[in-house]
Amino acid sequence: MENQKGFKNLLDKSITTREVIFLLAVVLCLSPLISPPIALLMGLIIAQFIGHPYLHLNHKATHILLQVSVVGLGFGMNVTSALKAGKEGILFTIVSIIGTLAIGFFMGKFLKIEKKTSYLISAGTAICGGSAIAAISPVIKAEEKQISVALGTIFILNSAALFLFPFIGHQLNLSQSQFGMWCAIAIHDTSSVVGAASKYGPQALEIATTVKLARALWIIPVAFLSTFIFKNKESKIKIPYFIGLFVLAMIANTYIPFVQQYNHYLTNIAKAGLTLTLFLIGCGLNRKTISSVGFKPLIQGVILWVIIATAALWAVTTLTN
Repeated sequence: MENQKGFKNLLDKSITTREVIFLLAVVLCLSPLISPPIALLMGLIIAQFIGHPYLHLNHKATHILLQVSVVGLGFGMNVTSALKAGKEGILFTIVSIIGTLAIGFFMGKFLKIEKKTSYLISAGTAICGGSAIAAISPVIKAEEKQISVALGTIFILNSAALFLFPFIGHQLNLSQSQFGMWCAIAIHDTSSVVGAASKYGPQALEIATTVKLARALWIIPVAFLSTFIFKNKESKIKIPYFIGLFVLAMIANTYIPFVQQYNHYLTNIAKAGLTLTLFLIGCGLNRKTISSVGFKPLIQGVILWVIIATAALWAVTTLTN
């Protein structure tokens, strides 16, 4: 009887126009009709003019969806070529991470930005955007406001990168390997790296994903360093386990013929998931989030981003020729 009553209540529940528009956009993002930049733009439009009907679930949904999609991309990659890309990118990674954290520290001092906010923006720029901020914020005991400002700064710049980087890459006639390396170093979040690289070409996508995930492992040593900087040795450090699953997916695709037969379907599903992830990120960038960032943190984020993007572009065009 109770089950029948619950089912009737479910049928009687009305759905708002906002929810209908949102769900239709989700279906579109899962189709091949929508590219990652367009999905992000759709999300931004919904955030500004309609509103996200499930905003309270957005952060968790994007976090899970991104990780599952990245693992799915592993089924389209080869271990040998991935190791080669990772080996080529390791020097760029080490230099850029140390350089970005150092410049970010001095910029925070110069602009008089609150120490933890400045550090989270620097770490997000140096390593892998929102994932680095999410991992490091509990280690340094950052407050909700500090985390929000850092995430808002990174996500605004990620949105711009998704449109700017492919355009710049084509204007400069970058090869797919050069573009993949550049965006893996210079774009903050994995979702935007994959979105930009997939638009540029399959080789760019493979190199960008591999180098970016190798870069994401630097969350661990930077988090350890953070415990000493902020004198907080009691906090637990979150290890990005999904990277291990990504490696297993690559190994399976390289050595198991059965997986190779279906890898095309798996990678297509993963790409659709990443397109949806970018749509949800756009939906989360409402006026309140953008206005909460403030002028000085955004200036720090932009200058750091321009420095690392310019240096990385010079490195990949000079040292890979």
